Amino acid sequence: MTSATSLFSPVESDLQLLTENLKKLVGARHPILYAAAEHLFGAGGKRLRPAVVLLISRATLPDQGVTPRHRRLAEITEMIHTASLVHDDVVDEAELRRGVPTVHSSFGNRVAVLAGDFLFAQASWYLANLDNLAVVKLLSEVIMDLAEGEIRQGLTQFDTGLSIEAYLDKSYYKTASLIANSAKAAGLLSEVSPEMADNLYRYGKHMGLAFQIVDDILDFTGSAESLGKPAGSDLKSGNLTAPALYALEEQPYLEAIIEREFTQEGDLEKALELVQTSQGLDRSRELAASHAKIAVEALADLPASDSRQALLRLTDYVLSRLY
Repeated sequence: MTSATSLFSPVESDLQLLTENLKKLVGARHPILYAAAEHLFGAGGKRLRPAVVLLISRATLPDQGVTPRHRRLAEITEMIHTASLVHDDVVDEAELRRGVPTVHSSFGNRVAVLAGDFLFAQASWYLANLDNLAVVKLLSEVIMDLAEGEIRQGLTQFDTGLSIEAYLDKSYYKTASLIANSAKAAGLLSEVSPEMADNLYRYGKHMGLAFQIVDDILDFTGSAESLGKPAGSDLKSGNLTAPALYALEEQPYLEAIIEREFTQEGDLEKALELVQTSQGLDRSRELAASHAKIAVEALADLPASDSRQALLRLTDYVLSRLY
């Protein structure tokens, strides 16, 4: 399987610089924030979101390299993403993230909530200092979408009537919005045409949806070691994703188990087995592939370059995580 790191070779040095800058930007104010920043930005994340911003910068401005404003946008994107993860882990009471202890399990809930708030606030301040109202609007919408996605997920726990469309809407808010809007914002900073900006948004949206669907499949098929969290944790918490929603269409008993919230012994194991023996996983793979295909099509008018090729190969990488 291709690694994310090798895909990002056109911007590898840019991503290294980004990681060091983030530690300095976030940790400058207070020792506990520096410790949290070291913990967050040293946890071996894929850096997918800032990589997309940096690759679009290089693909749309081939003669300039990455501009300072694109670098700052990439940092803002990773700050927003990380802030959302810190808060998600508090809400979900998650002990591990990427195989290492979460901020709240290491530093306590109070510090975790405040660290997440600080990251959102700092991202907003740096965003305002880009002095580009259209970009400010795009990334401000992302912060609203992240909250909307988390609220929707909370309100639909153990809801066996959830539709695939509602699941995709929630997935957009929680994952794809940030990739879509930061991709478009990168295009706006490069002063691309309105049509190209919309295509970059479509690329980010559908690549983000494919990424989330794949993550949701891996929750059923991956090991705790590879996931960095216990397998089946989404289902256990009542977060119904594509594999379970498709399985519900053909496994009536699954509905009963979920609606009683796995209160009887062996319920969770039985539910996981019912999903595994249904068409849910195959149909979810097809759904992810269909969104990856739309993402590829959205880049048809982007001029050929190593960075464009990396953006295209990124959609293959997203799907290859399943195999």
